[in-house]
Amino acid sequence: MSLSSHRRIVAALVVVAFAAFPIITLANHSWGGYHWARTSNPFTLKLGDNVSSQWDSHLDISVSDWSASTVLNLTKVAGGANPKNCRPTAGRVEVCNSKYGNNGWLGIAQIWLSGGHISQGIVKLNDTYYNTPTYNTPAWRNLVMCQEIGHTFGLDHQDETFDNPNLGTCMDYTDDPNSNQHPNAHDYQMLEQIYAHLDSTTTVGQTVNRMPPAMNNIDFGDEKNWGVLVRQSANGRESQYEQDFGNGLKVVTHVTWAEPRGNHR
Repeated sequence: MSLSSHRRIVAALVVVAFAAFPIITLANHSWGGYHWARTSNPFTLKLGDNVSSQWDSHLDISVSDWSASTVLNLTKVAGGANPKNCRPTAGRVEVCNSKYGNNGWLGIAQIWLSGGHISQGIVKLNDTYYNTPTYNTPAWRNLVMCQEIGHTFGLDHQDETFDNPNLGTCMDYTDDPNSNQHPNAHDYQMLEQIYAHLDSTTTVGQTVNRMPPAMNNIDFGDEKNWGVLVRQSANGRESQYEQDFGNGLKVVTHVTWAEPRGNHR
């Protein structure tokens, strides 16, 4: 057999091999490397239930979906916040809904950071828009609930284009939520990567709020207090803000807007 013939055969075998065994794409949608500090896996994170009966089933679905992760479990506990302002509780995530007004946003996730470690978080869902025909659907409620809770673990979006095919995950930008209501395998894989290491301390379940007064007393429900706009999707439907207090202390806000707009400020 000539050398050229041998090379053609090898090349053909490589093509067949790649066709038979597709390349596995690693997940790469960590949100800034932010994560809860903890000393073991899996860890259990409490979600404070401050939602109305109209939202209960959607919260339950998200708790069940995200608890399928190998590195974390969620448990729903009695809420510790007034839904109107949804103040955070140290060591856990408060989930709230209310009529927050015609302020443009559909849902927000906020995390309080110390040195890249999440110490507390909130999710807020704006019934002003969910009471309209456009968003008053199980699919929209499931998608945004799932997505904002996912942000509080340190997950970002898998894709930031709205008009391409859905990826089958709530961490995907979309105008059609029907097939994007739950996490997918890439989300669980990303959580395994984010939480692959252990920390010497834990912020999960801490009962003492170690944030300075300024970080706790500011009304972060007011858009003016979200800080600097650091990122926004091309069509203005998703934004990220950072309020930096120095020394590694930040409050980061992810916003899902109800309609395409430019700079929302």
